[in-house]
Amino acid sequence: MIPDKTPRVLDLETRLRDFMDRHIYPNESRYLTQAEELGPFSTYPVIEELKPLARAAGLWNLFLPESSHGAGLSNVEYGHLCEIMGRSLLAPEVFNCNAPDTGNMEVLERYGTAEHKERWLKPLLAGEIRSCFAMTEPDVASSDATNIQAEIRRDGDHYVINAHKWYTTGASNPATKICIFMGKTDPANPDRHRQQSMILVPMDTPGITVTRSLPVFGYYGVPDRASEVLFENVRVPASNLLLGEGRGFEIAQGRLGPGRIHHCMRAIGLAERMLESMCDRALSRVAFGKRLSDQGVTRERIANARILIDQSRLLTLHAAHKMDTVGNKEARAEIAMIKVAVPAMACQVADWAIQMFGGGGTGNDFGTALAFATARVLRLVDGPDEVHRDQLARMELKRREGRNHPGWTRQVTRLGRNPGLAP
Repeated sequence: MIPDKTPRVLDLETRLRDFMDRHIYPNESRYLTQAEELGPFSTYPVIEELKPLARAAGLWNLFLPESSHGAGLSNVEYGHLCEIMGRSLLAPEVFNCNAPDTGNMEVLERYGTAEHKERWLKPLLAGEIRSCFAMTEPDVASSDATNIQAEIRRDGDHYVINAHKWYTTGASNPATKICIFMGKTDPANPDRHRQQSMILVPMDTPGITVTRSLPVFGYYGVPDRASEVLFENVRVPASNLLLGEGRGFEIAQGRLGPGRIHHCMRAIGLAERMLESMCDRALSRVAFGKRLSDQGVTRERIANARILIDQSRLLTLHAAHKMDTVGNKEARAEIAMIKVAVPAMACQVADWAIQMFGGGGTGNDFGTALAFATARVLRLVDGPDEVHRDQLARMELKRREGRNHPGWTRQVTRLGRNPGLAP
């Protein structure tokens, strides 16, 4: 059972909505214009203007459950707030609650040394720098993370890194000063999940080249500044290794669980906003002598959107509650379910919104195309749908394997042989 909202969460929700109304929504057009005009290799002034306001309002670092550095909220509590922030692509970074920084800060909080935290976590929490996460590679199927070919080779007191990475979120941002890098320290290990490690790589280390920014359906700089990065004989101190050699997958699982809750709740907020846009358009637009809201197909889509959004919210909050009560490992089935269901829902709602706006929906005037691009990329972020479906099916099959409970098969066969049912 999902717990009721606490008075603290209700208060934060009210303050967040007020901040969104006063500062976020009025500045969205500036944000998108700056992203387009300045490009993905720049910082955007509007974000830097709004961050101090969010911090002064006490709406800062709301993530990081069970941490003295964050707000101390549970996954469920933060989920409610994340949905509100997800209504705008501008909002998460303004509140210092944006990917991949949240996940990277959680990694540093859980697995970093005191030195790591002082040098990197502290300025990240202050919003003074940004970070990136390098895992995906163009030359292998990265949906299977054991395929990673990136080399992390020990050389005395250092590790030497060679790799070709892409879709490294945030790497093109000049404010990005640290990269959490995943590669192989022990490629010959028979346990494929013990070959990988994670290491901290300062972005000003010689040998790192951000070769290009990668567009998401033609959008550069929004929604996530995906980048291609070359690492050529990059030397970093051995002390930069996180947790120990062969612990990369262990760290990844600790990082990705909460991140998937965040992604899904933000997508739900985005879908809510698309539904609102659909309703406003339907009430104001006339075609064939009557408002779109009087067309049966329009009302059907609005009704189905409401059903899909509410289903997704309940499923995601249930997963968050299970993470809070029994841990990420026990909640892995629920996490897999939301990672498939929620982006698919958001894609569908955004698609209906595009249809409602007609040709204008495919452009940048109404935010519908960017919403679809954002939702569609979430079907790949943190593992594609196929991987999560496969994992979920394996868990279901394992539950049934070896059991001999009576099922329907014999009963249906018996009914089929009943002469009284014969035609």
